[in-house]
Amino acid sequence: MTKEFKTNCEVETQAIAQDCAGQAKAGDVYCLSGPMGAGKSVFARHFIRTLLKDDRAEVPSPTFTLVQTYDLKNTSIWHFDLYRLKDAEEIYEIGWEDALYNNIVLVEWPERLGSLKPSSVIEINIKPISDITRLITIEN
Repeated sequence: MTKEFKTNCEVETQAIAQDCAGQAKAGDVYCLSGPMGAGKSVFARHFIRTLLKDDRAEVPSPTFTLVQTYDLKNTSIWHFDLYRLKDAEEIYEIGWEDALYNNIVLVEWPERLGSLKPSSVIEINIKPISDITRLITIEN
C-alpha cells in the first residue's frame, strides 16, 4: 500500500511522523530516503519522540555516531544514519544484527546498505518540492 502526503511546514511533517510511530511495532524497519536537507532527521526525531512519549526528548542526528538507541518498555528504537558509511559491511560493527532482533529500526540513507537491506521494510521517501513543501511517500 502506498500513501502520499504533501506538507508545507515542519508541523505537518511532524504529524505524519507521529502517525507512523503510532503504528510502529517491534520488528519494523523504516527506511527514510531523500536528498540532503529533505527532512529525514526531522521525521525521525518526531517519530522517536512520539514513541518515547516525550516531545522534548533530545534526539540528535546520528550522523557522526552512525547509530543512536532509545529504550522503550519492551523494545528499543535503533536510529541509523548511514550517510558516512563507506562500505555496507561496516553496518555489522555498529550492531545491525542486534537492531534487527525485535526492535524498531529507522534508517536514514538506506541505499548505503546495498544487499544488506532487509526485504521487508516500510519505505518513506521525502522529496523536496520547494524550500518548504515536501512530498512524503510511505510504502509498505
